[in-house]
Amino acid sequence: MENIYITKIFFLTTLAFIVTMLWTPLLTHFLYKFKLGKQIRDEKSAPIFSKLHKSKKGTPTMGGVLIWVTVLVFALGFYFLSQIFNGVFTQLNFLSRSETLLPLGALVASAIVGLIDDLIDIWKVGHNGGGLRMRHRFLIYAIIATVGALWFYFKLDWTTLYIPFFGNFDIGLWYIPFFIFIIIATAHSVNLTDGLDGLAGGTLLVAFAAYGSIAFAKGRFDLATFCGVIIGALLAFLWYNINPARFFMGDTGAMSLGVTLGVIAMLTNASLLLPIIGFIFVMETSSVLLQWASKSIRKKKIFLSSPFHHHLQAIGWPEPKIVMRLWVVSGVTAVIGLIIFLIDRT
Repeated sequence: MENIYITKIFFLTTLAFIVTMLWTPLLTHFLYKFKLGKQIRDEKSAPIFSKLHKSKKGTPTMGGVLIWVTVLVFALGFYFLSQIFNGVFTQLNFLSRSETLLPLGALVASAIVGLIDDLIDIWKVGHNGGGLRMRHRFLIYAIIATVGALWFYFKLDWTTLYIPFFGNFDIGLWYIPFFIFIIIATAHSVNLTDGLDGLAGGTLLVAFAAYGSIAFAKGRFDLATFCGVIIGALLAFLWYNINPARFFMGDTGAMSLGVTLGVIAMLTNASLLLPIIGFIFVMETSSVLLQWASKSIRKKKIFLSSPFHHHLQAIGWPEPKIVMRLWVVSGVTAVIGLIIFLIDRT
């Protein structure tokens, strides 16, 4: 029976890659035709960042549309086909209320918000033309996370937190703020990581592969398939996003995939493995927090620029070298997370 699900996951992952590759030229043409390019912070507000990235000014953003639109079309398409036709389409359907409805809803809702943020940035609306203010982003993350937390608590009757090697602990109402924290932290961390060509895409791909494996091991085959479709679309996106990037992921991709990764971590009850599996995200966020604390308390910088990948750029590392080495680290830490998960199950 498991072989059927493995075939399904691999088939839809491959199909998602092919379909995304096929419609990428349409999106690329649209982005370039209407000059939907990213704005780069000015030298006054971020002198080092501006110097390192001035050549990227005008590169189209919103490439993340490729990912979430493909996933949405696959989820709804195979669902409706399964309702109309029996047989193979029923086997390929992976949309279910208990496993994939919430992460799909979170993906699309946060993607639309991210798309609006990207357009605000492109059209130079709002605070210095830089898109939504940070506090507004956190508010949006919090709203989406709260909806998810209430769904878990009231619809799924979920109040337990699994601690590796110690088991489940019922934390009652505390589950709601914990859920909100995980979603906000993950979404913000992914957004911070999305600063070099291919960096966020590669690290997200590894994280979704790890959680897809965990979902499969737990018998959540629809959720594992959902992760597979995201991976297929992400691979196609990376084809065009590696240095020099044809387009950027944008908030419509980083925000939605960050939120969705957090939701999947909660659905698999493996959220405490997220700091290991998503170690790069934690490292990037920590570098920003340490930089802020040092500047506030010591009036000195720890890093030449933050997040950490910009510091590596500032000391002379080539962008592809930074990205590929962080991919390697991401792959190793994801495997460590999976090892802990598997040892805990024995």
